[in-house]
Amino acid sequence: MKRAGILNAALSGALARLGHTDELLICDSGMPLPRGVEAVDLAFLPGVPSFAEVLDGILSELVVEAATAAQEVRTANAGCDALLSARLPGLTYVPHEELKRLSHSSRLVVRTGEAQPYANVLLRCGVAF
Repeated sequence: MKRAGILNAALSGALARLGHTDELLICDSGMPLPRGVEAVDLAFLPGVPSFAEVLDGILSELVVEAATAAQEVRTANAGCDALLSARLPGLTYVPHEELKRLSHSSRLVVRTGEAQPYANVLLRCGVAF
C-alpha cells in the first residue's frame, strides 16, 4: 500500500504513464469531457474534491513545463485565477472554446467536483532533469 502521495489507483497509474510534452486537463465538474481521452472522474459532490485540492495534489507529483487556462477565468472566477497564477508561473490564456478544443489532444482528463466556473487548466508535462 502506498504511504503517501496520490492514493487513487487510477489517477496514480495514469500520471505515471505520462511523458514529456503529454498534456493533462484538470477540470471542473461542468467541463465537457473529450471523447476518446482517458478520464479519471474524482467528482463526488458539488465542490468535492475542489479544483485547488486536485491541482495541488497533481502538482506535487508532476513536472509541468507549460499551462493554459481560459481567459474567462480572470473575470468570472478571480479566486481560481489567483490560484493558477500563484502555482503556474508563465500561465497562458486562451478563449474557453479554444481550451475545450485543445483538451481533445490531452492524454488524460481529471474531473474534479469543482462547482465554480472556468476552474480548468491544461498542463503540459516537463522532465525532471
